[in-house]
Amino acid sequence: MLAHATYTRRVPATQIAQNLAFINWTVLTGLALGSFAAVVLLRRRTSATGGFLGFTSVCALGFGILAWLSDGALPPSLGSSPVVIDPTWDAPRRAALGLFCVLIVGAIVVRRIRPEAGRLVELTALAAGISALIFGALAWGDGGLGVAGLLLQLAVLAAATGGVFAAMILGHWYLVTPKLPEAPLILLARVLLGVLVVQVVLFIVWQATGAGPADVGPFASLVGPWALFVWLRLIIGLIFPLVVSWAAVQTARTRSMESATGLLYINVGTIAAGTILAAGLYFGAGLLV
Repeated sequence: MLAHATYTRRVPATQIAQNLAFINWTVLTGLALGSFAAVVLLRRRTSATGGFLGFTSVCALGFGILAWLSDGALPPSLGSSPVVIDPTWDAPRRAALGLFCVLIVGAIVVRRIRPEAGRLVELTALAAGISALIFGALAWGDGGLGVAGLLLQLAVLAAATGGVFAAMILGHWYLVTPKLPEAPLILLARVLLGVLVVQVVLFIVWQATGAGPADVGPFASLVGPWALFVWLRLIIGLIFPLVVSWAAVQTARTRSMESATGLLYINVGTIAAGTILAAGLYFGAGLLV
């Protein structure tokens, strides 16, 4: 009986470890697309400095290149996971990631010559990044509603992971340039807060419907061998950063930028951990959380 209990505890961690390549893809792609989306948003809605926007674009490019490289190293199957890979979409997904990186370089260069044309290139790059998520959902979503659910999951994970990274970098800009207006950080922190609210709602909906290729019953994943990781996803990856994001909005509104940056630092770790857990639970157990 003791041996069986030990096996039960180890199986979830082992299955997650076996699918680290897909978790790595999710994190890197989320950082690249989410941070670049933050650049596009702030450039159009606020007076964020060119230095911050340029630096964050370069970071997004770096993450995008790493995501493209990791995509080429993905294994052809997920072992004992209920998620089945459709290889038809592998080449389009890799091409979309490569195009995303090329277009970021193009946007950086073109903006120096023709700013208006640069904006168009930025939007095209964003579309290429979103296409990579779509092809990923088609490859790993098991068809039909599964594709839609996984695409929504990948999109909100990218928005949260890349968004909090961009917000943390922006917070640093205030520490070296104190006279910057607070509007860009407030907007980005509010968007991040909204994304986390959406993630909490999706968590509840997916638990109530047993969403995912595993095809479990309503709220069944809250108990059993995967329960620890599911609860960690909820508490550490969603509830805690939701509270911290609310605090970051309040401190940014009062121009307590050091406090806001510190809170965003905390959120980088917790949201990244939540993204890793969400990806691990999907690719390891077929659970949407």
